[in-house]
Amino acid sequence: MAKLKVGVLISGRGSNLAALIDAAKAADYPAEIGCVVCNRENAPGLAIAAAAGIPTAIVAHRDHPDRETFDRAVSDELDRHGVDLVVLAGFMRIFSPWFPARWKDRLINIHPSLLPAFKGLHVQRQALEAGVRVSGCTAHLVTPDLDSGPIIAQAAVPVLTGDTEETLAARILRQEHRLYPLVVRWFGEGRIAIDGDRVTVTGVACDATLLFSRET
Repeated sequence: MAKLKVGVLISGRGSNLAALIDAAKAADYPAEIGCVVCNRENAPGLAIAAAAGIPTAIVAHRDHPDRETFDRAVSDELDRHGVDLVVLAGFMRIFSPWFPARWKDRLINIHPSLLPAFKGLHVQRQALEAGVRVSGCTAHLVTPDLDSGPIIAQAAVPVLTGDTEETLAARILRQEHRLYPLVVRWFGEGRIAIDGDRVTVTGVACDATLLFSRET
């Protein structure tokens, strides 16, 4: 059976990309990374992709007059590599409405909070200022509304006394590296079912879509 072809969009260091590459090395993993597209030519994640033998492309947003023109250029690269699923991994661009419509139900992101709480940027600062006891990350479908798409799965981490933005972010990132490859696996296995604003994972217990970390 052919593996799901994944296109990964990055802007920076590519740590989630590295986690996906490692997961895809397993013989039973049902997805493969077909290409990596980046909007910054000096992003460290490009070297990670190149070292793994994955085709890369740079589509610089500054070379395009508006968001939709840029989005269409990115989409052309994904189409050129026969991508089935688009995975955002630290891609620091806001899409025009055209892109999530073009890739509807085939475009996912991972956000470092337990959505719908703490959208946008500086989410660890938001969490600490709010005094929450639990934070985490959310894998979700991407829609035109920022950080508002249907939730696929989440991973929760404790917020510890003395946490800083940096320590909390590092703890959440480790869970992103667990959760994202799992979600891509579910897509590859055809387990994702979408009904309006709700996502279910067929053949997977409901509590398996919420990971807990007890690390301190």
